Amino acid sequence: MAGPITQLPISQLPVSQLPISQLEHEQVVIRTGRRSGLPVIVAVHSTALGPAAGGCRIWRYAAWQDGLADALRLSSAMTAKFAAAGLACGGGKTVVALPEGFELTAERRREALLDVADVVESLGGLYATGPDVGTSPQDMAVIGERTEYVFCKPAELGGSADSSPATADGAVAALRAVGAVLRGTTTLAGLRVAVVGLGNVGGRVATTLAAQGAELVLSDIDPERRALAGELGAVWAEPGSALTAEVDVVVPAALGGVLTEELVPRLRCRAVAGPANNQLAGPEVADLLAARGIVWVPDYIVSAGGVIHAIAVELDKQSEDEALERVLGIEGTVADLLAAARTQGGTPVAAAEELVRARLGAARSRGVVGEPRRHDRRAAVAQP
Repeated sequence: MAGPITQLPISQLPVSQLPISQLEHEQVVIRTGRRSGLPVIVAVHSTALGPAAGGCRIWRYAAWQDGLADALRLSSAMTAKFAAAGLACGGGKTVVALPEGFELTAERRREALLDVADVVESLGGLYATGPDVGTSPQDMAVIGERTEYVFCKPAELGGSADSSPATADGAVAALRAVGAVLRGTTTLAGLRVAVVGLGNVGGRVATTLAAQGAELVLSDIDPERRALAGELGAVWAEPGSALTAEVDVVVPAALGGVLTEELVPRLRCRAVAGPANNQLAGPEVADLLAARGIVWVPDYIVSAGGVIHAIAVELDKQSEDEALERVLGIEGTVADLLAAARTQGGTPVAAAEELVRARLGAARSRGVVGEPRRHDRRAAVAQP
């Protein structure tokens, strides 16, 4: 029977397997699932602000070490997302690394999810997981059969279900703050926006913007989604053209890596702010955007609405109204970052990074350590 490969502090893993510059995670569990035989990786980046949380990604990788690198990178981003949002949570991530050619049948999928549940449960509440690329609320219900440390289960099982609506609502809130800087008003009417990616999140963003009078360019790699552009009276464009459309704001709302060194010189927007994760092909792209005077709001802030809502409702037992208030608070967070960037003569990226450092540093100086999550725990707010 397959057992643990290793359960080590990340600093003890072979550096040759980790294509990152610094080893900063508190704990990483890498285990061969005893049912599925698949590599199950859980990375806990930080519990300085509170117990860690982050999605469960099931994805194909050329080697399982690539899945490990993904877990390390994404869990670090989750720490930043929670700290910037003022939530008392740390960053974590689960990755199930599918080998090339592996057929994920329904039976194997269930086995993999139960293997994830075993690892999450073994951490005793220091980490909770939810949906991510390749998983759904229904998958969280399977994980929930063996651990309580899971969120975004189906509504009929007492969960918050699909996180897409809250993610979209948070993204629209961020756009109000961006619009205020560009045009002096939070009113979205007349704001020219290109939404690239019309899935569950991007489609709702586009629909909300249209209802509030924004002028839209819409795009998706799936031509069937062109119908939404017709319904909303928007201009349709291919993804490459939409990214370089002459608009006020480009909203990346699909997979990451779309902002590249080659693309930046061709952009004709004044700002980029969207819910797609990991939009930058590399960190140097943020500097290129700033050099062109294009405002880029870090994606981990714009996309925080879904996880803010899920954790507030399921793990911290807040009401829907309380959770929505926290999601809409993204507008204030973005407004504060943009104001700080102007005052300091820097970029929103630098302001966000400073905010995250300050909140994590303050927690560490107080000796705060993430305690196991309890379901009667009311949400705390990270102190600035």
